[in-house]
Amino acid sequence: MTTWEPPAPALSVRQVLALERVLAGEPEVVAGAGRLDRPVRWVHVAEAADVGVMLSGGEMVLTTGVLLAGDEHKQTEYVRSLHRAEASAVVLGLGRAFPSPPEAMRRAAERCQLPLVVLHRPFPFAQLTEEVQSRLVRRKFAAVSLSEAVRTELTALITGGAPLQRLLDEIARHSGCPVVVTNLAHRVLGTAGERSAVDDVLRDWERIARQAGRTEGDGWIRAELDGRGEPWGRLVLCGYRGDTETGRLLADRAAEALVLHRMLGGAGCSWEEQSALSLLTDLVGGAVPARHLLPRARAAGLPVNRRTFVPLVVRGRRAASLDRTLRLLGLPGIAGEVSVTATAVLLSLARDQDAEALTAHFAARLRAEPADGHVVVAAAAARTSFDDVPAGLREARHVADAVADDAAALDLPPVVRLRDVHLRGPVRLLRDEPQVQSFAERELAGLLRDPGEDLLPVLRTYLATGRNKSRTAQLHHVSRPALYRRLEAIQARLGVDLDDFEQAASLHIALLAHDAQQR
Repeated sequence: MTTWEPPAPALSVRQVLALERVLAGEPEVVAGAGRLDRPVRWVHVAEAADVGVMLSGGEMVLTTGVLLAGDEHKQTEYVRSLHRAEASAVVLGLGRAFPSPPEAMRRAAERCQLPLVVLHRPFPFAQLTEEVQSRLVRRKFAAVSLSEAVRTELTALITGGAPLQRLLDEIARHSGCPVVVTNLAHRVLGTAGERSAVDDVLRDWERIARQAGRTEGDGWIRAELDGRGEPWGRLVLCGYRGDTETGRLLADRAAEALVLHRMLGGAGCSWEEQSALSLLTDLVGGAVPARHLLPRARAAGLPVNRRTFVPLVVRGRRAASLDRTLRLLGLPGIAGEVSVTATAVLLSLARDQDAEALTAHFAARLRAEPADGHVVVAAAAARTSFDDVPAGLREARHVADAVADDAAALDLPPVVRLRDVHLRGPVRLLRDEPQVQSFAERELAGLLRDPGEDLLPVLRTYLATGRNKSRTAQLHHVSRPALYRRLEAIQARLGVDLDDFEQAASLHIALLAHDAQQR
């Protein structure tokens, strides 16, 4: 798909004066030369002295001045009325009424900084009006066509179930500039556009966002996002190269689509969660250096200057629940579900705060809340450099995965760290080695060939609890005699003695490797 080029900006006074038909009239700018880049919205031929009351702004007014000749007061008031009406320029045809530029009009126009142009040769105003109006109509039609095309394309994406990022990418393609979506607190919820250009925008986002929220200029165009009359965010086109009117049309169509997308999103992942997930996924993946993700982290509301970062992975809790807990405890951080069962959390703490104590407090709060399953909070060592965060997140995920299957059976601390996983850690790292895979298959073959009796989970719990039969029976909700029968069946199938430490240890390692391979 080719990149769309925005329509050229609306005609300016300077561009109108450069038209071939206008040059035939030998135009000369006698006042307001510094304002020739004003846009021309329309061309209006008027001889009335009070023409200003008939204008709405942006018009280039053409006149012979026949009703102004001989009265300097009228000439001055004529210019002032055009200035008050925000006309873009006034063009005076020299001739019988004014053989030379009138000084009173020139002085008044210079004071008002209203471009005053005189035509030295007779010139039919109808030709200029026709030329400019046809160009403006074509531009207006192009802007409306763009608006409808964008609406149609975005609606098709929404009805097709496209994610938010796909919509933003399409908006950026049409606008030809970075696109940013924020909530009302200026926290960035999504971006699109050329990566380097987006990073430049996000690098100083808070200052830029507040400035863009007050005024529009230099291609910064915003549209409010609201539902049922309540605003909840903004869409910002950052450095739009087309004319402002077209940019506003494009921004409005995009905003309508984003509001519709959010309304149809139901109870799915919120945009805030998607933003956090995208950042955390890129950090964990490591394809992009962490320092290049700093602008996104800062724009997402995560403090990054002189902070201590604590990488966590939590099992048994969704991102929305973790976000609520973070807010409740007043802990700055972001959370995102990096897999069906694991949610990554990145805490950002002040350097003088006790990172270990606050992490333990966070974990204790999570474990105290009602949950359907066992909650595991895995943590890596705190980092003082953002560059070290990706390695920390990968370490925390490794720890969480290492204890995932036996979390209920193991006597785990509130916050599980690398030192707590013992043998599980290196076995998981070696799970793809062919020798390890062969060892696991060989040791467990008697149970893997016929898993119908559900003996493998019993063996897993029995070994994870340190061969504690009472605890194993309790976790599997069976009586002691029933457990004994299952253990005897396991020994018969595998041809081992579970009371022999070495044989039990060998089975334990094989089972850890098998579980790691299955995950």
